[in-house]
Amino acid sequence: MSSIPHDLAAFLVEAKRRTYAGLDDDATVAAPSLAGSKQLEHRAPPYAYRDIYFGMGFFVGTVSRDERLIWSMSYSGGVRAEIGDRETLLAIYKFLRQALLGVRVEQPYRGRPLFEQAGMVYRNEIEGALDRFHGVETIARQDGVPLYELRYSGGLLR
Repeated sequence: MSSIPHDLAAFLVEAKRRTYAGLDDDATVAAPSLAGSKQLEHRAPPYAYRDIYFGMGFFVGTVSRDERLIWSMSYSGGVRAEIGDRETLLAIYKFLRQALLGVRVEQPYRGRPLFEQAGMVYRNEIEGALDRFHGVETIARQDGVPLYELRYSGGLLR
């Protein structure tokens, strides 16, 4: 498949808002494909979205169309290792979910380029297009102290 399906970006935005960004782990399926993982899914035929992750550091999301895998995005990263306080960790991930709700059809990967709230700043730097892209998202305190970093990449499968 060499051309981007015209409705793929809109489906990705809907899927992201109806899984982790909108529902946190409440969107987790009861019996994940991989033991010990969290698995979130959204279907809107002919598309199906699946996001599988372990812990809070590595994730992979895929989209299939008519039962054929067509697109994938992988992620790696998370909260800085020195942040061990559960309350701080939960606050960072709550902020992240708010930032991710800003996902747009023009760039349906993670959140908008910039989001600020609750004393934190989210930045998302993206290169490429839906068929082949990579990026990095960061969260820092407003005074610049880094809290979180995640790198991602993906595109259409050929």
